[in-house]
Amino acid sequence: MHWKLLAIILLLAFNGLLQAADDANARAIMQKVDARDDGDNQTSNMQMILIDKKGRQRIRDISSFRKDKGKDTQSIIFFRSPADVKNTGFLTYDYDDESKDDDQWLYLPALKKSKRIAASDKSGSFMGSDFNYSDMTSRNLNDFDFQLKKEMEVDGHAVWVIESTPRSKDVIEETGYKKSMAFVRKDNYFVIRAINWEEKGGKMKYFEVKDLKQIDGIWTPLEMQMTSKQGKQTLHKTILKFSNIKFNQTLDDNMFSLRQLEKGL
Repeated sequence: MHWKLLAIILLLAFNGLLQAADDANARAIMQKVDARDDGDNQTSNMQMILIDKKGRQRIRDISSFRKDKGKDTQSIIFFRSPADVKNTGFLTYDYDDESKDDDQWLYLPALKKSKRIAASDKSGSFMGSDFNYSDMTSRNLNDFDFQLKKEMEVDGHAVWVIESTPRSKDVIEETGYKKSMAFVRKDNYFVIRAINWEEKGGKMKYFEVKDLKQIDGIWTPLEMQMTSKQGKQTLHKTILKFSNIKFNQTLDDNMFSLRQLEKGL
């Protein structure tokens, strides 16, 4: 067989394998997850509880604001207590345009300046929690292949279990994950559980929504947690509790600016 013809046959076979790696049904489910109504102009109070492997806790109080700007989403949070993190702020621009990287800035009052989070740093821990910077924005669906692994029940709710695999090394480096498994509720397309395999260190992170309710018709998490494990050993856990959640609030565009980030509440 002529080597050029062989090369073409191998290329076609390889492309077929690539296409087979992505399941159209799983992708359709994840597109509905991405399109789910999460409300607009939201304000809330948040409590971040950090728990180390010995069970010792640190509690942080946070004010949170989020606004849809066209198809984009802007959010800003301010730490109110304790004293060692008071007035720290975090600003995020989550772009709908898949060709644009999301922008994130962290303001540390001790340094009196804002630091833009580079793509290479987004796999790093956010403020010592089990969430990393990439967890704080939505993911670009075209960066992943999806496979529907099975259907089951979680806490009495029917779910799809969908595996996502990054399509490039750059995505792995930015998210910090080489593979994830999402448990999607069939009735509302909400991810109520996820398992993330970290690229480095052999750790796994387990995400779970512990309390989910409808507020003004919007499915809204009231408590969720991320747990870091090495094998069966729990290394650290972060619990986020939300209260005083309100939608359709009047939020000025200036709230979501570097000036406001550095000014604080």
